[in-house]
Amino acid sequence: MTDATPRPVVELLERSHRLGADPRNTNYAGGNTSAKGTAADPVTGTDIELMWVKGSGGDLGTLTEGGLAALRLDRLRALTGVYPGVEREDEMVAAFDYCLHGKGGAAPSIDTAMHGLVDAAHVDHLHPDSGIALACAADGEKLTGECFGDRVVWVPWRRPGFRLGLDIAAVKEANPQAIGCVLGGHGITAWGDTSEECERNSLDIIRTAERFIAERGRPEPFGAVRPGWEPLPEEERRARAAALAPVIRGLASTDRPQLGHFTDSETVLDFLSRDEHPRLAALGTSCPDHFLRTKVRPLVLDLPADAPLERAVERLRELHAKYREEYRAYYERHANPDSPAMRGADPAIVLVPGIGMFSFGKDKQTARVAGEFYVNAVNVMRGAEAISRYAPIEESEKFRIEYWELEEAKLRRMPKPKPLATRVALVTGAASGIGLATARRLVAEGACVVVADLDAERSAEVAKELGGPDRAVAVAADVTSEEAIAEAFAVGALAFGGIDLVVNNAGISISKPLTETTAADWDLQHRIMARGSFLVSREAARMMIAQDMGGDIVYIVSKNGVFAGPNNIAYGATKADQAHQVRLLAAELGGHGIRVNGVNPDGVVRGSGIFAAGWGAKRAAVYGVEEEKLGEFYAQRTLLKREVLPEHVAAAVYTLTAGDLSHTTGLHIPVDAGVAAAFLR
Repeated sequence: MTDATPRPVVELLERSHRLGADPRNTNYAGGNTSAKGTAADPVTGTDIELMWVKGSGGDLGTLTEGGLAALRLDRLRALTGVYPGVEREDEMVAAFDYCLHGKGGAAPSIDTAMHGLVDAAHVDHLHPDSGIALACAADGEKLTGECFGDRVVWVPWRRPGFRLGLDIAAVKEANPQAIGCVLGGHGITAWGDTSEECERNSLDIIRTAERFIAERGRPEPFGAVRPGWEPLPEEERRARAAALAPVIRGLASTDRPQLGHFTDSETVLDFLSRDEHPRLAALGTSCPDHFLRTKVRPLVLDLPADAPLERAVERLRELHAKYREEYRAYYERHANPDSPAMRGADPAIVLVPGIGMFSFGKDKQTARVAGEFYVNAVNVMRGAEAISRYAPIEESEKFRIEYWELEEAKLRRMPKPKPLATRVALVTGAASGIGLATARRLVAEGACVVVADLDAERSAEVAKELGGPDRAVAVAADVTSEEAIAEAFAVGALAFGGIDLVVNNAGISISKPLTETTAADWDLQHRIMARGSFLVSREAARMMIAQDMGGDIVYIVSKNGVFAGPNNIAYGATKADQAHQVRLLAAELGGHGIRVNGVNPDGVVRGSGIFAAGWGAKRAAVYGVEEEKLGEFYAQRTLLKREVLPEHVAAAVYTLTAGDLSHTTGLHIPVDAGVAAAFLR
């Protein structure tokens, strides 16, 4: 906002932020708010009536001025004279573009008519759990009257659009005492002459519905607890979730790769422990915002929490095949020749009793928000079952929303995914040097990253720098410990659903002549790099095979893996070990679609944790140069006379994993500015 921002816009944004900050009021990116006022026409200088409304795809809690659509009210209201009827409803959204005022701003949403046609200066349309519980109750109209009297009016289900806007406008005109309405199967709408009054009315409806459900509702709306279906103890539960996550993610990615999110919140675990959860889950969600993100219904594992892991995996595969068949049948029941093509038959929500919920999407935020929406749906079911019976809208109506041409148009407007979108990388030694540069590059290209490093504090700083939980998570990882490595992969599985790309980068360097190299030096060097990369690759292979989505393992080897330099026996030998691991694993894992390649850097001085830890001083002494000039020295001995930086190594990792080299495995790429003695033969 600036000093030139109109006062109604300032009030609208402030109200939106307050409403959007409380999940009891609306879900992420759900609902919309508006304000009407006047502004000078830039052509004539005369005042004109405008409406500012949250645009398509925005979120109330983080709404900015640029996320608003500004429309001329005279033109918007004139659309009532040309409205062609519900059969051609979708045409009206395109007509909103001809009502826009000024440059920039967001695209008008389908709910624009609701705000523009209602005779009130301020309007809120929200999706609170309590309001949707009334809206989705079998006798919702009767309950709305009991809850509010004539202060809030019932509006039967109608698909969002221009006709719904006309309906709500007529309801308000016919009920001057009303402060808002409950929209059957959908949510609530409130209004006011001032922003403060509108917000007060919205909160009045939401809180009154909450109290009504709490006071009238029966105590256990989901039924009794099923013996054996209670939540497992936390440590056991999360270990089981980490074991299941890659399998479930692989199933949910049958049509296209997905990222995952896991939650074992009390709301989810309680729902899955109760007798009624299979019936209610099968009914699906109701609010359009819910099922657009969660699909028409979830996949539910029908086994108790303590079922053997192998049996759970087997049953999940069976249920997934059945889910896909049923989803295709659902599509074919309702599709017509003009319907968009089926977008995919995999579930977005997978529920595992005693364990929790796995949700999926095109990126981590989408996956997380899908899970949040299903929690909203559970809350709605609880409220509706407490006071009546949960009765969502008809399946045919859900299909009309899910495969709405307007929704398809919104998907077409989405930017093209980045090359590494939907991929999850685990980078060892990621807190500095080559590992840090690689993590940064992978995130910049769309990947999510597990920042694994011995330095837990620095690892957490890097994860935060890379964008936080929706882009990167940190884990303290000692690559010499099998338990620590398994935990690092488990963290990735719970955070993102699994691991697709591993960069074996962790290492140290001991530079001594042969006669001064101790057995302890040798063992330490090999334990960290040769043994450590073996352990990381082994765990990676286990998870990637469980996912059945292929994968990439990249070793950061070295020129020293193929070139014999002085005073370098421990480091050079372990690098040669890593180099051959690349070839061995490429041969073994190719049948699973897992590619294994290496990068051979040399002379990466600047930003290097190894060089800063003493290796630089020792190598400088070997070559008789000042330590601060070691990078220049290395550059001058290359064919290109250029210094190698961590970012150059990261670029090679990206090139190997971004897709253009999809048929390449067992390769070593030199990144050394040209060291003829290290040419591969």
